[in-house]
Amino acid sequence: MVNVTTVQEFTLEGFPAVQHLGRLLFSVHLLAYLASITGNVVIVSVICTSTHLKTPMYFFLGIFSFFECCFTSAVIPKLLAIFLLGKQTISFVACFIQAFIFVFIGAFGFLLIAVMSVDRCVAICKPLHYPTIMNLRTCTLLVIACLTMTFALITCIIGKVSRLSFCGPHVIPHFFCDIGPLIHLSCSDTRSAETLTFGLAFVIILSSLVITTIAYSSIVVTIVRLPSAKERQKAFSTCSSHLIVLSLMYGSCVFIYVKPKQTSRLESNREAALVNTVVTPLLNPVIYTLRNKQVHQALRETVSKIKISR
Repeated sequence: MVNVTTVQEFTLEGFPAVQHLGRLLFSVHLLAYLASITGNVVIVSVICTSTHLKTPMYFFLGIFSFFECCFTSAVIPKLLAIFLLGKQTISFVACFIQAFIFVFIGAFGFLLIAVMSVDRCVAICKPLHYPTIMNLRTCTLLVIACLTMTFALITCIIGKVSRLSFCGPHVIPHFFCDIGPLIHLSCSDTRSAETLTFGLAFVIILSSLVITTIAYSSIVVTIVRLPSAKERQKAFSTCSSHLIVLSLMYGSCVFIYVKPKQTSRLESNREAALVNTVVTPLLNPVIYTLRNKQVHQALRETVSKIKISR
């Protein structure tokens, strides 16, 4: 089939049912966006400048926080414009660029979470072998492998969807350009694109989920064997907060992407997408590092250095 795309731009529908609350929603989401960006930027800055945080755990957290900033910035500014001004148009090229950035960073984030879970598992379950297993070279190779794999897979699916024909409706029932809504608007046969999207989502999300589940199960078993009740309580408190955020991330993404028919449940996808784009980026800085005493100490040292330099 020849691509007969005639649509030059799309219109993002946003949330028409609550558009009358646009200014209030704009204010709420702007505050959440600024808080998320601030928290993640602080984490990246502290990890880069502190000499006490040069461990694999903080190496991964720094990368994770950096990509969280990119992830939210790819979507939330456009959402704010929709709340403030109503429906927003976006060009064909810009729409697919946004879809690529969103899906690429999201997929990379899931693979990185799996790596981070394995890192914590090795640190807790094999503390004597941890420095040898998770050295800088291994950590760097793991991140490069995740980036390379994600880039190849997501380029494949976005390229596939971009070659579909778009000759009819141009209103995207979402607040950003995502694969499902774009497939829904195509006027060509989308079965192969839907199958490919489902297959990649299944592999990336569920493989990450399985690895993370196994890693945290091993951590829980090790924690149960700790002799001190106080140590067990502290460890379980940290793990439970991690698992709450991970449940939100995995649950919402499984709901949105792991389905054979990508054009189903489009209306409810918007609410589920808010969890990934607004809620979890806001919680991650608090859950992963801002509750950490080492980060608190490094932050105090950084602030002291700034005051002394003045």
